[in-house]
Amino acid sequence: MSQRSSVAELAASLRGELDRYSPGEKLPSSRSLVERFRASPVTVSRALSVLSAEGLVVTRPGSGAFRAEAPGAPDPLAGVGDTSWQEIALSADPSADQVPRSVDATGVTATLDAPPPGVVELNGGYLPPGLQPERALSAALARAGRRPGAWGRPPMEGVTELRGWFAREIGGISGTVVPSEVLITAGGQSAITTALRALAPPGAAVLVESPTYPGMLAAARASGLRPVPVPVDTEGVRPGLLAEAFRASGARVFVCQPLFQNPTGAVLAPGRRREVLRVAREAGAFVIEDDFARHLAHEDAGRLPPPLRADDPEGVVVYICSLTKATSPSLRVGALAARGPVVERLRAIQVVDSFFVPRPLQEAALELVGAPAWPRHLRTVAAGLRARRDIMLAALASELPALSLAHAPRGGCHLWLRLPDGTDEAALASAALRAGVAVAPGRPYFAAESPAPHLRLAFAPAPESEIVEGVRRLRTACAEVLPGHCRDPRT
Repeated sequence: MSQRSSVAELAASLRGELDRYSPGEKLPSSRSLVERFRASPVTVSRALSVLSAEGLVVTRPGSGAFRAEAPGAPDPLAGVGDTSWQEIALSADPSADQVPRSVDATGVTATLDAPPPGVVELNGGYLPPGLQPERALSAALARAGRRPGAWGRPPMEGVTELRGWFAREIGGISGTVVPSEVLITAGGQSAITTALRALAPPGAAVLVESPTYPGMLAAARASGLRPVPVPVDTEGVRPGLLAEAFRASGARVFVCQPLFQNPTGAVLAPGRRREVLRVAREAGAFVIEDDFARHLAHEDAGRLPPPLRADDPEGVVVYICSLTKATSPSLRVGALAARGPVVERLRAIQVVDSFFVPRPLQEAALELVGAPAWPRHLRTVAAGLRARRDIMLAALASELPALSLAHAPRGGCHLWLRLPDGTDEAALASAALRAGVAVAPGRPYFAAESPAPHLRLAFAPAPESEIVEGVRRLRTACAEVLPGHCRDPRT
């Protein structure tokens, strides 16, 4: 069972016992709760924090935890007014001819929402606590806080030393990327939004891989852009179709993930790398390279291809990377790298949106990547992801051989499964949740109509011991929704 589930279960137990105490009465000590529930001190502390956030408990350092005073009963009608006018205000815009103003974030929240306690998480996008460098992060944050000027205002472009580290990571020892071409961002999602707003005006078309990351589609639509899909196969985007899409749409931006693409796991083939850049140059367009998974290569990945940005002297590529995926969801530190006048526009939009990334977070990131623990952590991640991938592949072959897998990736966190024609993805995902496993339906990964039903299974979020059980629970759901394709384990 994951720590998150343990915290939620302990909080539920304590919540159910609060009626034993009068408002203001002291609760049992943390030590007694540790002994009674056989939980770690960290789990007890986090469970009490949950109750404190709900307003049920008050914690006083050095004194303990107390039941909160009962608030006065609120008037259910107080402050309630007619908000129906907002439907018009949020929709009426004479300038938005064809671009809807509503923002659909369901594809993003499906992988961000924590599943209920006891549910195996096969739909997330982050490393589990066991693969996160928690000790190294804590030590880095402590050292960063003691750095001279750590709590002062940072340069708007980012801390100089951190920009230099990212420049070396992107351009390699050849120095094809210099620090002045790098902007520090608040993670990859923020960088995607900044790049899209900088490169395309509202109402414009933007080319995207099909399928692709739902968070990018949501960011594009929220910026008033029209995503136009370009199909990918096991070798990445197809350059001929990319050229055709540029001609048909008039787009000046193409967003891609050349390395371990989300969700297919494809790596852009060497010959196609050159063609993608050539096609974009001929169209007078930018390529936004989202290199989100470079630090998520598996142990058997071999030598990775360099970023497209490393071989782009003409400024076609706007490059995005982040430390978040390989560390912790809360270390939201990433980078944008570009060349030419576009750098100033990227900088201006980021400054207007968020001023700058907090300096303590930048200093902590710099401490982390400069510590001896960093390369050890990446090796641990590579081994852990390979092991989890292989466990899931074996479980699928044993339990669900009818589901088709076009490509077994050597990087990233997930598998992309083709479901039998006619499968109701939403019904399957709901049945899976009832069976005790959370999965991601494929429809949100397509900018237009989906050519076939799919399912994305993430092997990274769950502990190794839970992956097989999660697949077995998925088999139970398949037996309910696809009785002709999956054997019911109860028969």
